[in-house]
Amino acid sequence: MTSTQVTDVQQKREQDLVDTVVRSFDGAGDERLRFIMQTLVKHLHAVVRETRLTEKEWEQAIAFLTDAGAITDDKRQEFILLSDVLGVSMQVIGVNNQAYADATEATVFGPFFVDGSPRIELGGDMAFGAPGEPCWATGTVKDTDGNPVQGARIEVWEADADGLYDVQRPEGHMAARAHLFSDDAGEYRFWGLTPTPYPIPADGPVGKMLDAVGRSPMRASHLHFMVTARGLRRLVTHIFVRGDEIGWKDTVFGVKESLIKDFVRHPAGTPTPDGRSVEGPWTEVRFDIVLAPAEPAQPSV
Repeated sequence: MTSTQVTDVQQKREQDLVDTVVRSFDGAGDERLRFIMQTLVKHLHAVVRETRLTEKEWEQAIAFLTDAGAITDDKRQEFILLSDVLGVSMQVIGVNNQAYADATEATVFGPFFVDGSPRIELGGDMAFGAPGEPCWATGTVKDTDGNPVQGARIEVWEADADGLYDVQRPEGHMAARAHLFSDDAGEYRFWGLTPTPYPIPADGPVGKMLDAVGRSPMRASHLHFMVTARGLRRLVTHIFVRGDEIGWKDTVFGVKESLIKDFVRHPAGTPTPDGRSVEGPWTEVRFDIVLAPAEPAQPSV
């Protein structure tokens, strides 16, 4: 056979295998599951064929996934970390939170949310002793028609000045996380910490992968929000610090222009909005939140 004929035979053999594997899922009773599995097979085989993946590379991939499973436990999810650094998490967020009017953009949930955070009243302090520079955060919660949303539950959590979340510390008590509710005018306010950059856990297979490809494990400085209200779409998002040293190099691709905010720094001795006595400098930030309807009739393009 000529080289062209050999190539044609090889291509047919490879495509025949793809077709056979795809057909193996034809009997799946769940139509959605069948569609996902067949699409996954097509794309996985396409990667193998396009890259001409070697057996050694396949073995390395299996070893990587095995290591990711071994390091995963009830406090660490290496597969979510892998999804994050590949941008898959952000893509899933984008697909499931379609643009609607001027609704606030969503971003990744992250691995450090904890149920059962303490409630604080408006103007309360969510730091609970965590180290860091104080930050006064204020804003409103409204719907896309501009109506204030009263009683919206606002979960907030963040890393401290050492780049650690409370769950990463041995003490075991909750800190730098809380929840509060918007008032009748849809307004909220609380004391938190000025966000600082920190690395994602980089001592496992995902960290080794980032190092091998020359990527940083650093996350841009951010403060997490999760906002829920009856009849409106749940919002999971962050706000980021304008001028942050990491910025658009955020390793999980979470930064969006609309979520970059001015954290205005005030020198020591500057009076605070609520009269609180603060030792040293402090910052303030405003974040106005707009929630989309729970079931938007016509997502904007």
